[in-house]
Amino acid sequence: MTVHFIGAGPGAADLLTLRAARLIAESPVCLYAGALVPVEVLGHCPPDVRLVDTANLDLDQITTELAAAHAAGRDVARLHSGDPSVFSAMAEQMRRLDALGIPYDVTPGVPAFAAAAASLNRELTVPGVGQTVVLTRTSARATPMPPGEDLATLGRSGATLVLHLAVQRIEEVVAELLPNYGPGCPVAVVARASREDELVLRGTLADIAEQVRAAGVKRTAVIVVGKVLTAEGFPDSHLYSTARSRS
Repeated sequence: MTVHFIGAGPGAADLLTLRAARLIAESPVCLYAGALVPVEVLGHCPPDVRLVDTANLDLDQITTELAAAHAAGRDVARLHSGDPSVFSAMAEQMRRLDALGIPYDVTPGVPAFAAAAASLNRELTVPGVGQTVVLTRTSARATPMPPGEDLATLGRSGATLVLHLAVQRIEEVVAELLPNYGPGCPVAVVARASREDELVLRGTLADIAEQVRAAGVKRTAVIVVGKVLTAEGFPDSHLYSTARSRS
């Protein structure tokens, strides 16, 4: 028996990987977050699957479900939205499974920030403009950020920032970023990236908070901050340069 931690992607059912679809189809138990994983993804489950919506379960209850499946010798498809390597709460589940001697593996998925960049038709690493992307969040109603990982500190680098789980406090985010990025810095907010009801807001630090509030965006959104969003006239990358030796 194996618990398969599976990245279910950002929302669109056809952004599921082939491996993910196969594992879901082969697993007689499926744990998923109902508010984040689209019902179309569950269509890959076998007909007699045990479906468990974890949206209202705590870690103890989730662990109990995984342990029961292990005792019955039944594989589990444990679905996480986006890619489970970031902001998925997978680490504490793995720790519980390690303590119980329950085997598991991980299948990556399309992360939310990649889906947001695709919706924006933008590369997040542009030659001569920005080559560093910082994935982070804020601490409101969540685990406190470690020392040195606050937005004021991270913003000193001037790197492209991608914020998860932060749109509900957009005014505070803007206030923390203004000293380092300035009011004219480009910003985009992508809500429900890749889904049919996707919403894209583009602006600057001076006006993005007003746009977010007017649109009523409160969750399931990614904030992207940085000059790469409006970059033009940048040099071609060395990768395809005509001057680069390819011998």
